[in-house]
Amino acid sequence: MKILHVIPFFSPKFGGPVNSTRMVCQKLAERGHEVTILTTDFHFDPAYVEQLHNIMVIPVPCQFHVGLYLYSPKMRAWLSKNLSKYDIIHMQDYRSYQNAIVSHYAQKLNIPYILQARGSVMPFFEKRILKHCFDVVWGKKLLGDAKRLIALTEEEVSQYKEMKVPGNKIIIIPNGIDLTPYDHLPPKGIFKSKCGIPEESKVILYLGRIHRIKGINLLVEAFSNISEEMSNVTLVVVGPDDGYLNELQKQVSQLGIAEKMIFTGPIYGFEKLSAYVDANVYVLPSCYESFSNTVLEAWACGTPVILTESCAISAVAHKAGIVVKRDPDELADSIRKIILDDALSRKCCVNGKTLIENEFNIESVVTKIEDCYRQVSRREMRS
Repeated sequence: MKILHVIPFFSPKFGGPVNSTRMVCQKLAERGHEVTILTTDFHFDPAYVEQLHNIMVIPVPCQFHVGLYLYSPKMRAWLSKNLSKYDIIHMQDYRSYQNAIVSHYAQKLNIPYILQARGSVMPFFEKRILKHCFDVVWGKKLLGDAKRLIALTEEEVSQYKEMKVPGNKIIIIPNGIDLTPYDHLPPKGIFKSKCGIPEESKVILYLGRIHRIKGINLLVEAFSNISEEMSNVTLVVVGPDDGYLNELQKQVSQLGIAEKMIFTGPIYGFEKLSAYVDANVYVLPSCYESFSNTVLEAWACGTPVILTESCAISAVAHKAGIVVKRDPDELADSIRKIILDDALSRKCCVNGKTLIENEFNIESVVTKIEDCYRQVSRREMRS
């Protein structure tokens, strides 16, 4: 099957949606499909692309952007020349110029497309007016013309329905994780040694974009409470600045806990795995999270997880972690509990690995995606 994936940007700095798209595309290529990724050159990372095998990546120039709304009019010429050869289109985003243009050509050429909004269905949090404008001009038609819409969770199903999408067009397929890189994890102590963290110190880890929606300020406040009682504890914040680092550092300074915290910036590969391995707990304190690959990564590394109920994956994460309200005292209590109770920590680790093996293994996820493609692709309709 010839499959075109459309995503506005393709760099690991943009986190889960890009990494998940990359993983799915690689598995599809390994199964014999012809896979192309159509994107822009906005923060394009050639080294990231070089890690792919048997996949064509087309970075179209981005002429200008408003936030992450990327204007790439030269994409029209590529679509006019090349789109007709594809059996199916998979859009890995919702509100983008790229989707608006691709959907126009798809309708013109009668090529079915699947849309996966990845948590961006509802116009909330930031840029609400711009999101409403997109929905009026392009969005509702974009959703309406899609043959299938992939939801990560039941919550996202409800969001699609709120946007008037018929329920029979929606299918739930969660993100998955390839467990192969976790077969041989780094030995304990490497990350601590590199960061100058004492061996006996308990490590609380956050890993992800440093953005207001991630709720890291809640974790900092909870950590401030913990550090008043425990001297051998370190909070490590890993990830790229997405416009919130200065405000976060001001909070840290005001609370007087800077010497107990480490900001590493973004890390990848072996170094990222070593951070999970040395962490006593991984905390995801988001205000809203449609899904979180980092939770799966933590479980795969044998690290217990605490997350807020604002994360949609909390509906299943309670089987293998602690789910809390967005309250600093409750979060602090849960962190203390999990780093001081070895039996609870081990139980969470075992349950987490079982959960990803049974429900979030990338092979089973890609099989569901293939089935979805076959239901609507031009190749299947011709057969």
